[in-house]
Amino acid sequence: MYVKTTSRKIKDGAEVRYLHLAHNQWDPARQRSVPKLVYSLGREDTLDRDAIKRLVASLAKLLDPAGALAATAGSDLAFLESRPIGGAHVLDALWRRLNIDTIIGRAGRNGRGRPRDNAATERVLFGLVASRALAPSSKLAAADWISRDVHIPGLPATTDDACYRAMDWLHEIRGEVGKEIYHQVAGRLNPEVDLLFSGTTSTCFELEEADEPVLRNWRGEVARSGEDADGDKAAGFRAPGKSKDSRDDLPQIVIGMAVTRDGIPVRVWCWPGSTGDSALIRQVKADMQDWSLGRVVWVADRGFSSRENRRYLQAGAGHYIIAEKLRSDSPDIKAALSRQGRYHSAAGNLQVKEVRINDAGDRFIICYNPDAAVRDAATRADLLTKLEDLIAGSGKLTVTKRAELRGKISVMPGLNRFLRVTPGGLLRIDKARIKTEENLDGKYLLF
Repeated sequence: MYVKTTSRKIKDGAEVRYLHLAHNQWDPARQRSVPKLVYSLGREDTLDRDAIKRLVASLAKLLDPAGALAATAGSDLAFLESRPIGGAHVLDALWRRLNIDTIIGRAGRNGRGRPRDNAATERVLFGLVASRALAPSSKLAAADWISRDVHIPGLPATTDDACYRAMDWLHEIRGEVGKEIYHQVAGRLNPEVDLLFSGTTSTCFELEEADEPVLRNWRGEVARSGEDADGDKAAGFRAPGKSKDSRDDLPQIVIGMAVTRDGIPVRVWCWPGSTGDSALIRQVKADMQDWSLGRVVWVADRGFSSRENRRYLQAGAGHYIIAEKLRSDSPDIKAALSRQGRYHSAAGNLQVKEVRINDAGDRFIICYNPDAAVRDAATRADLLTKLEDLIAGSGKLTVTKRAELRGKISVMPGLNRFLRVTPGGLLRIDKARIKTEENLDGKYLLF
C-alpha cells in the first residue's frame, strides 16, 4: 500500500492535487498490475495533517519499535536499543537522598589504595546495588546487566574488573561508610535511633567438605600473626554448625545484622559456621561501640538469651531487650510465669506485667495480647481435633502398629506436644499439657 497522487484542473486553470491510499492489483486482462484506490485523503492543500499523524501512530502500533522507527524516521536512522530506567531511577533518588553518593565520594581520603576517581567508583557501586535489588546476579553478570539491560545515570557501561575493584575498595572503607550512612539514617528517619535490633541467621553450602581450619582472632577474622590468634576459633569460614535450614550435614556460615526500629540495616557481619552466640554478641557490641553512639538499647531474639550474653550487654551501663522461650524448663521462667500481678495496658491491645525474680537485676516483662490468645486457642483446638482423629481406635491396634502410629505423630511437633503415652503403651490426649498451654495463650516473654 502506498500514497498515490492525482490531479485535475479547475475553472481558472489552476491544478489541484488529491492524495489517496492505493495498492497495486493484478489485472488479468491487461496482464499487468494496476493501481486500485482504497481511500481518498482529500485535497493536498486542505489536508487534515493531525488526522494523518493519528493514523500513522495507530498503524505504527502494529510494528515492533525498530520497525516503527524505520518506517516513520527515514532510512538514515536505525533503532539501536531500549533500556528501562524506572527501578534504577527510584533507587538512585533514595541513594542520593541518604547522601550515600557524597559519603562514598569523600571516603578513604587518607587511606591507601584510594581509587583515582571516587565519583566513577561510586557509580559502579550504585550499579552493583541496583543489580542486587532489581536483577540479582554475580558481579560478572551485573557488569553485563549494567552495560546492556538498564540505564543508570552516570554509568553507561562498566566491566567486571571495575566491579571487582570497586568492591575491594568498599571492603577497605566499609567501617567509615557504614558509620556515616548510619548517622544519615539517624538524622533523617527517626530521632530515637539508639534502639538497635540484632539477629542472626545461617546459610549452608553444597560442599562435600568444610573449609580448611585457619587461626582466627576473637572477631572471627583470619589472624595475621600468632599474637592475635584465638585457638578456640580455628575452624574454616564455611564450617559445620547448627544450621537454621535444618541442614546440619552441610558446612555453613553465620550472618548477623543490626537494624533500626524502622528496619533500616546499619551493619552486617559474617562469621564461620561454628561460631557461638557469645562470640557473636561480643563482636557486634564492640563494633557498634566504635561508632560512639549514645544510649543504646539492644533488641535480640531468644538465641541470645543466655545469662553470659545478658551480662555482656549490661557491661558499661548497657541495656537490652531479649525474647525468651515460654516453654523453656528454666526455673527463672517458671518463677516469672507463676508470679501473681495485674497487667497494665501499654498500647492498643497489648498488656504487660513486670516481674523481678532475683537480686541480680534481671527482670521479665510478660506481654499479653487478647487477640493472639483467641488465635492460639483456635489453633490448639484444630490440632487436638486432628490428633483425636489420628489416635481414634488405636487401642485396638497391635503393639507394632501402635508404635508405627506413635512414630508418625512424633515428627509432627504441633500434634506431638499434646500426645501422652500410657504405661501400657496406649495413645491418649495429654490434658495436663493442654491446661499448661492454655495459661500461655497470647503471652510473650521478654528479658
